[in-house]
Formats: sequence, C-alpha cells, structure tokens
Amino acid sequence: MVQQPQPRYTVAWIRQIQEIPQAAWDALALPLKTPFLEWTWLHNMEHSGSATANAGWLPNHLTVWRDRTLIAAAPMYLKGHSYGEFVFDHQWADLASRLGIEYYPKLLGMSPFTPAEGYRFLIAPGEDETHITAMMVAAIDQFCDRNRISGCHFLYADPDWQTQMENLGFLKWLHHSYIWQNDGYATFDDYLARFNANQRRNIKRERKSVEKAGLRLTAIAGEDISRALCTRMYHFYADTCDKFGWWGSKYLTRKFFEQLAPDYLHRVVLFAAYSDDRDEPVGMSFCLHKGDRLYGRYWGCLEEYNHLHFNACYYAPIDWAIAHGIHTFDPGAGGRHKKRRGFPARPNHSLHRFYHPRLQAILVNHIDEINRMEQQEIDAVNADLPFKDEGNLA
Repeated sequence: MVQQPQPRYTVAWIRQIQEIPQAAWDALALPLKTPFLEWTWLHNMEHSGSATANAGWLPNHLTVWRDRTLIAAAPMYLKGHSYGEFVFDHQWADLASRLGIEYYPKLLGMSPFTPAEGYRFLIAPGEDETHITAMMVAAIDQFCDRNRISGCHFLYADPDWQTQMENLGFLKWLHHSYIWQNDGYATFDDYLARFNANQRRNIKRERKSVEKAGLRLTAIAGEDISRALCTRMYHFYADTCDKFGWWGSKYLTRKFFEQLAPDYLHRVVLFAAYSDDRDEPVGMSFCLHKGDRLYGRYWGCLEEYNHLHFNACYYAPIDWAIAHGIHTFDPGAGGRHKKRRGFPARPNHSLHRFYHPRLQAILVNHIDEINRMEQQEIDAVNADLPFKDEGNLA
C-alpha cells in the first residue's frame, strides 16, 4: 500500500499584515461572524498609524502555510503597555513589578482597540483544526520562551475556540459586556414592551427630547457614506476622547477613518443627527455590522443635546437592528447605564498563560476566585434590569 505524504507546514511570524495577500487572509476571515479580523480592518489599523510599534502595538502575526498556501493565521501584537485593550491587567503588571519580574513586552491576540467578542485563530475550512491549533500554540510557546516574553493573552475570545485553548492549558478570565439581543421584536414598540412601565416612559421621554431639540436622526450605510462623513466622524471621535483627558482612549488617527472609504464602507452604518439650520451632522455614532450582528464603536457631538447620546448610540441602532434582522447588538465598552436601556450583562472571556513560573502559579491559584467575584457582579447587574416581572403586564 502506498503511503500518502504528510502535509508540509511552515510557520512564519509576519511584521505587517500587508505582507499577506488580502485574498489569502480573507479566505480565512470572511467566514467568521466577527468583522474585526478581516484584512481591510486590520490593515487600516496598521497603515493609518493607529496600531504600530510607535503606538506600542508592534504587529507580530502568526501564520501557517502549506507550501505557498496560507492555511491559518492569528493577528497578534507585542505590547509594551496595556492601553487600548479594555481588559485591565494593570494589577498583574503591578504584581510582576513587585516580584521583580518584567511584565512587558507581552504577546497579545486581539483586534486592536476593539472590545468585542470573537477573537480566534483563523483556520481554513477543511483543515484539522485541533492539530493546527496545537501547532500554533506550540509556535507561540517557542517564540515566548526564545524571546523571554512574560505571557501570552487572547482577549474577547470566541466561545467555541476558547474551549480548544483551555484544553491546551490557557486559563480563562471572566469579564462582561452589555449586549442587546433581538427576542423576536418586529418593531421598536415590541422592544419597549419588554420594560416595566416606569422605564418605558423614561425611554419614550428620552426619544422625544431629541425631537424637541429640533434634531432628526438618520441612518447612513454603505456607499451612501461619503469620505467627508468619515472625516467628520473622526472629529466627533477625537472630541469625545479629548473630553475625558487621559482616560479618553484616543487611539485612532484621522487617516484610519478616512481610509474606511471605499473598501470597508459595506460594513459601516452611521447614525447622524441633523438640525434644520446645519447641512452637516451635529452628532454621530459609528457602528459596524456583519451578518446578524451590529457593533457600536464611537460617537461624538458638537454640543450637548439632552439624551442625544442614548438615541444615537442605543435607540436608533436598535431600531435599525430590528428592521435589518440583526440578532445581537454590542454597543461598545463600559457604562452600567446601558442596563437601563435593555442591555443585560453577558459573560466574555480572555485567555492567559504566563511563562514565568511564579506568575503562572499565582494565576492558577487565584483565577477561580476572581471569576467567582465577576460572576457575582454579572448576577447583580442582571437582577436589577428594568424589565417587567413574569406575568406583570404593566
């Protein structure tokens, strides 16, 4: 019997995603539910100067090839700090410092500045995913050992992929996001009917306050978005970040927003607020969509309008989501005020492995208790949602 030759794999670390042909990368990324691992999004991060070595995000992407065919990839970065991640591991960095351990650089897997669930290794359909995943983890272990990297961290992990990584020894750290789900709503009023009477009145009042201010909200999607609107969105984003000073998380450049046109506008929907006396929007939120998922990312306004933020970032996107068959809407990081607008706390996980034995031992010994405390927080948030009680038709 003639034996079949074994596949020949080559592992390579890539310093710029532009070294990979877009078609080859997107053959792996487009089938995924998340839009944030697609070539254009990641390339824009690098080419715009937003995720670069100078910003503390040194691209270090892992790729696996069979001969000249890309069969797997993992967008990864060497980090000299923990900014732009939205998983706050500063306590681990502080602990390492007190133990005399160099915490940075660390190896990080995520879509930069994007706290949205869905990160995973990109593996071509038909490949032995378990085998390729183990091969990639072995390459990561070897890289970190050779370069004395303190740890490897994957943030906002895809739940199915997470299980594979736990089987390979990564430990999960529980967090939460505020996620709206479409429970069969046909109209915005169906969504409102879910609330108790008091909060239903509050939401109606918040929506009417925008109308009373003489504003109208318009959804603008795809090819209807001009380059000028992309530039306008940058200014709104920058102004919002500047208002919060050091905590403003101003990571993206103007070039990032302008480069969205024309190649990534099919993923973008803007919710723009116009007044009768201005041709340009006075406020705007920026969302992405793919399949049945909608993601809120950035927002800003020229001046403060009562409840405009809630309308541009929550109510108008929910209205659009219902009309366009969206099942899940992640409005973005932070803000317990989201629960008052129908966004329950939903768990997500990051995955971690330290290569220094003392740090790893501390992680192993304490992560279960940390996760129990986070679960208590999730339970407390969801026990205080303003929804009607069972059987209460008020």
